[in-house]
Amino acid sequence: MTLTAHPPKKWLRSWYDRILETSNTPQAVWLLCLISFAESSVFPLPPDLLLIPMILANRHQAWRLAFLCTISSVLGGLLGYAIGYYLYNSLGNWVIETYNLSEGFQRFQQGFAEWGFWIIVLKGLTPIPYKLVTIASGVAGFDVKVFLAASVIARGFRFYLLSGLLWWCGPWARPWIEQYLGLFLTATLGIIILGFVVFKFVV
Repeated sequence: MTLTAHPPKKWLRSWYDRILETSNTPQAVWLLCLISFAESSVFPLPPDLLLIPMILANRHQAWRLAFLCTISSVLGGLLGYAIGYYLYNSLGNWVIETYNLSEGFQRFQQGFAEWGFWIIVLKGLTPIPYKLVTIASGVAGFDVKVFLAASVIARGFRFYLLSGLLWWCGPWARPWIEQYLGLFLTATLGIIILGFVVFKFVV
């Protein structure tokens, strides 16, 4: 009996090729914006999983996608802020409990009184899930205008830096990424998990 070799790798390659094929379509851009928006409030996965192959498929759209990710993420951050401010006892608490991050969330809140603006900026640049930053900002009643300014700085720097790196090194990095696609995805997911672990035990 002959078994199909490495079906997970075939599925992963199929997913990657599908993103490359549709990267310039309005549907792909809207999906990227939706994920970027949701990641700032409730969704666990970052838009990088779509953003990276979309830029590799067409590096000339790097700056446009960085801009759209930044705007979508900041708007999603406002939703996260609203969840923390108005709905923490219901929806907000459910989000925190779902990720089992209650202790880390409480420690995180304690720093807002002294370091609010810089906490938003610095944590927004790290692998720590940004939804936890936005919800905590709402719970703390942090000034909305300052919150927006910090969010624009943090998310803009993050997405423009990533897009700039892909624009610059994409032509020679793409073959390497495609050759080690499974390793690349594993590393990306590992960084996401690391962000949750850091928030839970270190923040």
